[in-house]
Amino acid sequence: MTMTLAATVAAHRSGKTPAQTIEETYARISAHDDPALFITLRPLAEALDHAERLRAEGPEGKPLFGAPFAVKDNIDVAGLPTTAACPAFAYSPQRSAFVVQQLIEAGAIPIGKTNLDQFATGLVGVRSPYGVPRNALRADLIPGGSSSGSAAAVGAGLVPFALGTDTAGSGRVPAALNGIVGLKPSLGALSASGIVPACRTLDTISIFALDVADAFAAFRVACAYDETDPYARRYPSPEFIDPHRLRVGVPKAPEFFGDAEAEAAFARDLAAVAARGFKLVEFDFAAFAEAARLLYEGPWVAERYAATKRLVETSPEALHPVTRAIIEGARKFDATATFEAFYKLAALRRTTEAAWRGFDVMLTPTLPRFYTLAEVLADPVRLNSRLGTYTNFVNLLDLAAIAVPSGLRGDGLPSSMTLIAPNGTDGLLAAMAAQIQAQSGAPMGATGLMPGLAPTPVAAHGRIEIVVVGAHLTGLPLNRELTDLGGRFVREVETTRDYRLYALPGTVPPKPGLLRVNDGQGAAIKAEIWSLDAAGFGAFVARIPAPLGIGTLRLADGAAAKGFLVEAAAIEGAQDISSYGGWRAYLAQR
Repeated sequence: MTMTLAATVAAHRSGKTPAQTIEETYARISAHDDPALFITLRPLAEALDHAERLRAEGPEGKPLFGAPFAVKDNIDVAGLPTTAACPAFAYSPQRSAFVVQQLIEAGAIPIGKTNLDQFATGLVGVRSPYGVPRNALRADLIPGGSSSGSAAAVGAGLVPFALGTDTAGSGRVPAALNGIVGLKPSLGALSASGIVPACRTLDTISIFALDVADAFAAFRVACAYDETDPYARRYPSPEFIDPHRLRVGVPKAPEFFGDAEAEAAFARDLAAVAARGFKLVEFDFAAFAEAARLLYEGPWVAERYAATKRLVETSPEALHPVTRAIIEGARKFDATATFEAFYKLAALRRTTEAAWRGFDVMLTPTLPRFYTLAEVLADPVRLNSRLGTYTNFVNLLDLAAIAVPSGLRGDGLPSSMTLIAPNGTDGLLAAMAAQIQAQSGAPMGATGLMPGLAPTPVAAHGRIEIVVVGAHLTGLPLNRELTDLGGRFVREVETTRDYRLYALPGTVPPKPGLLRVNDGQGAAIKAEIWSLDAAGFGAFVARIPAPLGIGTLRLADGAAAKGFLVEAAAIEGAQDISSYGGWRAYLAQR
């Protein structure tokens, strides 16, 4: 049975053992029958021993308790070889990469090393001597790269999350091609200790998951400062940040290379984003595209040469022919050309900074179009370059990004958007991406599972949001209970059509009760979101009298938030006022 990361951990906390989950995982892998997916699969007995030790320790302090995960084979896992998809390069690490160790200590169980474009060079997923992993959605399509195996494993529902790496789009392009989420963190947020570098100054570990909440949960665990990594940066613990009222930058006349389905899907997805209240702002994409071309046409390819120098100079025949041609291209750049490229990039950064003054978040297609295996094998370099149209510039310009399923194309394949913003905005991007995925109508990968509700955003500076529907609304008698505790108004919202509102008899001042009913059998009820700091939230909740209480409310914009609910027993004899659509309208009628 395929499950999300959150559902897997919840099952283990409710009595299911991690060993049972491992048994199921290996059975799914066997049934999937793709010998090109994993380069090394951890022996089942070894994984079961790990699971049993974990069970004996218990779930305390382990937010990923018992969750299996896969690791791209350019990231070290102690006890498993690291190959970077090149047998002549293989070595046996004595310790796991810093990020892998963080996940293990949080209770996750690594089960194997996945295939990739050799030395993480490519966005297509077909440049490996270990074969081509099967696309989770359609076997004739490329799986995307370079993190091909990790994305395909998650898309097929074999593991709830997996690690990739991302220099030019390797954590986003394969996510789009397999219908899943690809979280590319701010540079330096995740340690690069224990990974085989592609471009050391631009690399980051990335995270694949079925939904945004799962990807962000793994990111929160992995985001720890590693003083041994000279490129690491200190970040606060990531939190979802309220994305309300953002200006969203959209490229003018985006390029889809003749794919009418992709173009139509992107237009529909943009309309859905605008309908959620985001302001769309068109901008000139030319400077970003010029920065993107620098990555492979400029001297940064020399970083790939530096990472493979011994092999390239002693055994070049060990490399995949396309990979070798790309890496050996570094020889044409000298120090002068390198500094000239640095100057050009600095100028482009200054130009793009002006564009950012017009919007808060950039929204692009994740990739311009799908390609088949036959198409890419016939034209491997040009089509690979096209796939990086909306991804190659991101790390060069020090931006954060997340790729998320955003809808369905006319041919049934998922569409995917990438949200991009300046370094350090990971929580904001994830909260917005969660809203988009929750209303996308797209299943998660090939699992058939539909995304759940968007996670509850945490307002800026760690404040907690709460939905009020009655006497605590702005201007009504109990609103001062919020303002006295430092409460701040956030926005007006509506619930989904899964609630009924009742006027509770004998309450002073008059109060309503909101009750959850079967999906679609209620009404949309107008409400407000307020935010409190942690102390204020606790004090506020402590004052709430029975039969009212706090639960999780589903909102029409795809979000979920804590808010007022009523006990079912309390509505006996109460007037159903759902038809008014909210407490204010009912009071106005009275």
